[in-house]
Amino acid sequence: MTKIDKLKNVITAMITPFNEDFSIDEEKYREFIKFQIENGCQLLTMGTTGESATLSHEEHHQAMNIAVDEAKKSGKDPFVLAGAGSNSTKEAISLAQYAEKAGADGLLIVVPYYNKPVQHSLIDHFSLIADSVSLPIILYNVPSRTGRNLEPETVSTLAHSKDNIIGIKCASGNIDQITKIIKTTPDDFIVLSGDDSMTYHIMALGGKGVISVASNIIPSKMVEFTKSMLNNEWRIARDMQLELYDLFKVLFIETNPGPVKYAADVMDLMNIRMRMPLTPPLEENQKKIKIVLKGLDLI
Repeated sequence: MTKIDKLKNVITAMITPFNEDFSIDEEKYREFIKFQIENGCQLLTMGTTGESATLSHEEHHQAMNIAVDEAKKSGKDPFVLAGAGSNSTKEAISLAQYAEKAGADGLLIVVPYYNKPVQHSLIDHFSLIADSVSLPIILYNVPSRTGRNLEPETVSTLAHSKDNIIGIKCASGNIDQITKIIKTTPDDFIVLSGDDSMTYHIMALGGKGVISVASNIIPSKMVEFTKSMLNNEWRIARDMQLELYDLFKVLFIETNPGPVKYAADVMDLMNIRMRMPLTPPLEENQKKIKIVLKGLDLI
C-alpha cells in the first residue's frame, strides 16, 4: 500500500482541544491523536472541524507540528492531511509550504471563502498553490460555507492539469454533481465524502472514503463502515448506514463542530470549549444529542 492509498479510508477531521485560556491543549491533542491512530483512522489537522477559522497561523503551525510528531511516534505511519486553505492565495501558499516543511503527507485546500472567485479564478488559485509545493492536494468543496461552488468542469480541469491535485472532499450535498466529478476525472482521482451521511451514496458511485466528523467519537466504527464498502459488502454497509444515520444527522443539529465537541465532552474524550463566535449547543439540542448517543450505547 502506498501512502496515498491510506486516504482510501476514514480521515478524521479532528476537533481541537483548548485550555481554560483557549490556547491549544497540546497534551490533550496528542492524546486524542493517539486515540484516532489506534482506532485505524488517518488524520486531518486544522480542518473546519478543528476550528481553523478562529486559529492564528502560528496555531495552525503548532497543530501541524503536533500531528506530524505523534504520527511519527505511533509506528503505524498514518496519513497526516493538513488544512491549508485561505481566502487569500498568498496565505494559502504560506500555510501549504509550512505544512510541507513540517512533514505533513498532504494538503486539504478549501475553496476561497467570502470573496467568491469565479471558476477560472479558482483554477488559477489552486494551480498556484499546487505549483508552490510537491505535496499531494485534496480540493475541498463546501459551498454552504464558502459561498462558491467548485463546478465539476473546474475539478476535472485541475485533476487533468496538475499531477499533485489528486482528489476532492465533496461536501456540496449534490449527488448529481458528485457523479459528474467521478465520471470526468481520472480513474485514480480520489473522491472522498465530506458529509458522513452521504458516504454510503458517494462510495456506491466509486468514492473511496470519508473525511469524517463522526469518527472523532466513533473512529473504529467508521473504519468498519468504509471497509465494508471497499470490500463490496454492501448489505453490511447499508445496515450500518441506517444504524448510524441519526448520529450523522444530530452531529449537524447546530453548526459543526459544536455538536461533536459536546458529544466528545459527555463521552470524556475532550472538553466542550470552543473559540467564539462558536458556542456549545443549546440545552434542548444537547438533550437530542444525548438521546442518540445513548441509543448507540456510547454513553
